[in-house]
Amino acid sequence: MMDSSPESGGFAFAEEFYARPRHRYWLHALLLVATLLSTTVVGAGLARSFAQGQPVDFTGDLAGYVRMWHEPSYLLAGLPFSLTLLTILLAHEFGHFLTARYYLVDATLPFFIPAPTLIGTLGAFIRIRSPILSKRALFDIGIAGPLAGFVALVSPLIAGVALSKVVPGIGLRGDLTFGTPLAIQIVEWIRFPGVPVADIYLHPVARAAWVGLLATALNLLPIGQLDGGHIVYAFLGERTKYVSRFFLFILVLMGSFFTWSWLVWAALLFFFNMRHPVIVDPSPLGGFRIRLAVIALAVFVLSFTMVPVHGVE
Repeated sequence: MMDSSPESGGFAFAEEFYARPRHRYWLHALLLVATLLSTTVVGAGLARSFAQGQPVDFTGDLAGYVRMWHEPSYLLAGLPFSLTLLTILLAHEFGHFLTARYYLVDATLPFFIPAPTLIGTLGAFIRIRSPILSKRALFDIGIAGPLAGFVALVSPLIAGVALSKVVPGIGLRGDLTFGTPLAIQIVEWIRFPGVPVADIYLHPVARAAWVGLLATALNLLPIGQLDGGHIVYAFLGERTKYVSRFFLFILVLMGSFFTWSWLVWAALLFFFNMRHPVIVDPSPLGGFRIRLAVIALAVFVLSFTMVPVHGVE
């Protein structure tokens, strides 16, 4: 995710008078280590459940935060999940960061958010701390993250599905079940032809790729300060606010008919900063960037699932 909200309200100052704050390397490192720990705890639980052929017990896995102090080796089994997931998230954020640096836009290193959630994190983001004054720069910085993250997850997705196994009915057991994005369905069809999706138990590495697909799809929603919102704004300018409102309405409908989690996302995004930077250089994006936008749309279709997570009745 790319957060440009602190600067989106006004860029009427000259860049030479802009005092760039220092990078807080210690904070970035601390958050990264904490997120590695929290995702490794989750990964250890996923690995144990996978080895036993049992549904994931997310409530029981919280005990891993206690167990790791008494049995540190317990965490080793969680590293394939956590390292894969952090690599995907890093690729996404560094896609933004390096592209911002290319355009001489001041951006922070990624801030990771550790949390005792189903995946051990709330994701990561960078902050843009100086103006983005051209449509091309805004488009390139916005689209670089999702594309880089998607490229980074392709290999783990293929390898993880290859390591997965067939356990009849596993997808319908446990407290929670997970949707299957089109990208995973395609690889599963190649690896397990004729096997129902509900019978395929994803390896933790494939589950990390699943999280990466979910993060990619969410970031490509054309709403507010999300990457998709920046991409659309580079094409439509101020008219993007109507697109954002329309897709917020779609999320509300999805939350009403499919899963309540979309209502949570709609509420969060409604209060998310909907403004965008003032564009000084409105040069046309050109055919190449239009093709990139089409690729991003294809990535969204491959990554999106109508019901990412839902409870089993």
